[in-house]
Amino acid sequence: MTYPTGPYSYGYPSPPAPPKPGVIPLAPLGLSQILTGAFATIGRYWKPLLGVAAAAYGLALLLLAAAAGFAYAAVSDHVPGVFDLPQGQEPSWDDGGPLLIAFGAVWLIALVGMLVASAVVYAACPAVLQEAVLGRRTTFGAIWRRSWSRMSSVLGTALLTLLLTVPVPLLVFVAAFAGLLVALSGSGPVALVVLSFGGAVLATLLTAPLSAWLWVKFSLAAPAAVFEGQGAMTSMRRSSRLVQGSWWRIFGALLVAGLMAGMANWLIQQVLSLLLSFPASFTDSAGADSTGEVLIAFVPLLVIAVIGSMVAQAVCSVFPPLVAGLVYVDQRIRKENLAPTLTQAAGTPSFGP
Repeated sequence: MTYPTGPYSYGYPSPPAPPKPGVIPLAPLGLSQILTGAFATIGRYWKPLLGVAAAAYGLALLLLAAAAGFAYAAVSDHVPGVFDLPQGQEPSWDDGGPLLIAFGAVWLIALVGMLVASAVVYAACPAVLQEAVLGRRTTFGAIWRRSWSRMSSVLGTALLTLLLTVPVPLLVFVAAFAGLLVALSGSGPVALVVLSFGGAVLATLLTAPLSAWLWVKFSLAAPAAVFEGQGAMTSMRRSSRLVQGSWWRIFGALLVAGLMAGMANWLIQQVLSLLLSFPASFTDSAGADSTGEVLIAFVPLLVIAVIGSMVAQAVCSVFPPLVAGLVYVDQRIRKENLAPTLTQAAGTPSFGP
């Protein structure tokens, strides 16, 4: 008895490859396919992705500049009373207080602007994936409108996840530190602080796995908020159900994505530091004496550093959300048999079992 050769084995044809209309095959994905799909998405859709990131962080930068300008105009009369005092004279609260209040207001506005910009970018990544998985084209305007409409839900999921993961080790650290201070109050001052701090750090490390577990549990909330158009709480519950049973695999994918983005960001920052070292050394050798000369030399360096950091953030911030979005698609393919629906939406012939 003879058996057919070629694509046939033991008399049965080998199953056909799953369709791939876009950046990923419409089948359960491995880690390499998820990472490759994220890179392919950046390569094919870099214009809307980086366009939304540049617009979001650029608007945040403009908001920061406007707030700093208004703050300086409001307190400029108090600047000489703090920075241009005679030697040996201390600034008064009448001059220092308004500067501190202005600085706090600018910092708060910058924080809110950066949170909103990050939420828009995190919403843009699943919005692009909705088209990239199906192999369809899209535009900057379409992605911007979709991202902005889902910004509040994505920001809500991010803040809720932050509130659930960060306070646990933080509260444990504070409680352990205070408790050990009381328990060791008979020791010397140095030994008291050292032992209390060490015990608090140990207690915090013991609770870190709980924070990591919660972080992964709700890691797919932002993609769910964009793909399904759900609110923050519903998306959190949806993420919890999708992650169930696949925690370690999802943790590994997100960890690899975070490490890769962090390494790329570090390399960009090193290049920026190298470039800034030349004008910084020139400023040091010039020996500027007055406050005005120092400010004139420092402001361009600060502007370059801020712009460089924003560029690095825009480039590196899209990769982890893209990986999370592809993990979300993979989980729905595995748990909810989403592949036939995606195949039909892409207009690709369905494949057999």
